[in-house]
Amino acid sequence: MDQPFLPILLGSDMNAYGMARAFYEAYGIKPLVLGRSHLTATQDSSILHFKEIANLNEQETFVPAMEEVAKQYNDKKLLLLACGDDYAKLIIKNKPQLQKYFTVPYIDETLMDQILLKENFYKMCEKYNFKYPGTTTVTADNYENFIPPFEYPIILKASNSVEYWACSFPGKKKVFVAHDEDEKTAILKAIYASTYQDTMIVQEFIPGDDSYMRVLNAYVGKDGKVKLMCLGNPILEEHSPEGIGSYAAIITTFDEKLMDKVRFFLEDIGYTGFANFDMKYDARDGEYKLFEINLRNGRSSYYVTAAGYNLMKYVADDHMLNIPQELTYGDNKHLWTIIPNGVLFKYASNQKLKIEAKKLIHEGKWTNSLFFKEDMNPKRWAKLTLNNLNYYRKYKKYFNKKGLAE
Repeated sequence: MDQPFLPILLGSDMNAYGMARAFYEAYGIKPLVLGRSHLTATQDSSILHFKEIANLNEQETFVPAMEEVAKQYNDKKLLLLACGDDYAKLIIKNKPQLQKYFTVPYIDETLMDQILLKENFYKMCEKYNFKYPGTTTVTADNYENFIPPFEYPIILKASNSVEYWACSFPGKKKVFVAHDEDEKTAILKAIYASTYQDTMIVQEFIPGDDSYMRVLNAYVGKDGKVKLMCLGNPILEEHSPEGIGSYAAIITTFDEKLMDKVRFFLEDIGYTGFANFDMKYDARDGEYKLFEINLRNGRSSYYVTAAGYNLMKYVADDHMLNIPQELTYGDNKHLWTIIPNGVLFKYASNQKLKIEAKKLIHEGKWTNSLFFKEDMNPKRWAKLTLNNLNYYRKYKKYFNKKGLAE
């Protein structure tokens, strides 16, 4: 079949698979997926083509590799999309060069710096009246005498995620929770004994389990107007060291006031493309505390497509097919998950959401984005099933263990 355009997805994780699945469901198109290594989520799949490019996430390799790909497909309209932060930043940094070959639905570098640099981000929060957790930073030079300006427990995470992924030390986790002075000191000592020497972010811990989190995915059209917003209420996050903070199960939810506020913000700053917000509901003051904005669709963003709002159709209809779009606030109820139901019901603690999840499963309104019946073969099925069973072991071992020694 002649494809009217070709989506090129950077990254091979579950987000890449969800995006490829969305394109396939909307148009019958098989995207080209590029990655440094081929992860399980996109292996043995018949709905995408995978190409491995070593060091694709490094500036020196990135642009020449992308130019090479563009030459191979120079008869097609190419839509370039990132599945993770490092690729989103690379696309934005090299946008003027890439635009010669690709449609690049991302903001430019000056706006990226305003949003991503923490100090600028908090200034923006103040201006648009978004609450955020108490936050400070600590460095390799001052961590030994550092005293956090708020109560324990505290959250510790790397400011430079790319550098942090590259370092290793015993007990490494994506995010740490320190319950007291000793634990905080031990964590910082371990981090700064590794190759990671950049800033660490220290945040106050907002009380409440995983179900107090909210995730919002938005698409802003090339005309600068928000076209789609869909809010998710995570029931359970991943708890393995490398997965802490990533959502494992989400039920779509609705909050018009919150969506209006975020929509005004995005349109006012001149944002375009995908945006993804992580926040947590703080029962102490009844406010949502904003953690961060990602300049791409979230890792779990297939929850939006699963609920009936195909996220990839929004970007492609807008940029590739020039189809005008009205504003939609997603309000269909749906359960999205990447874990077995047995794990979900054993470890989720919000009873109300568990009852809702059971009801949605019973009604057939649930989706595991990796298990796609039109893309199953014995090899893929076996890998995914093994992967799925592995979650029982992971949760048993890591659930709620977010310290260094655990």
